Amino acid sequence: MLTAAIRTGRFIVAAAILTTLPALLGGCIVTCHVSECCPDSSGEAQALIGLDDAWSQAAAARDAEKVGAFYADDAIVYAPGAPMATGRADATAIWSTAFAEPSFMISWKSTDAHVSACGDIGHTAGAYWSSYTGADGRKVEERGKFLCIWKRQSDGSWKAWRDMWNSDAP
Repeated sequence: MLTAAIRTGRFIVAAAILTTLPALLGGCIVTCHVSECCPDSSGEAQALIGLDDAWSQAAAARDAEKVGAFYADDAIVYAPGAPMATGRADATAIWSTAFAEPSFMISWKSTDAHVSACGDIGHTAGAYWSSYTGADGRKVEERGKFLCIWKRQSDGSWKAWRDMWNSDAP
């Protein structure tokens, strides 16, 4: 009887794992079959780098609305020294606040990009540079790194879903 109970218990645990794993992995196991996977993930990764370059150009132009348009509706932004921002409106507000400082400038460049086998999630990562005038009137320059998780939207476009950056300074 104990052996049967252990087998039943293992079955229940295995069944629970197998039924929840697809949800934990974003549905990839359920929705992605080898024949349906992205045939050119390097091309998709290059598309994300292109989007990231356009996003950086919008930031260099200090256009908060254009920068905000790169975010998904359910985006979360982890900006340094600020509370987590949830949603496109809050993400746009972070950039509006930064651009309110007349001397603030920023640019970034992706050095790494990858798209999942299912083609629904990808990331870009790289380095950024920013500058502004400090409270003492001196120019402050900052270098740092970023990681952005992109999510394919229902219309096939990519939007920034999770965005995080921080300074290299100690």
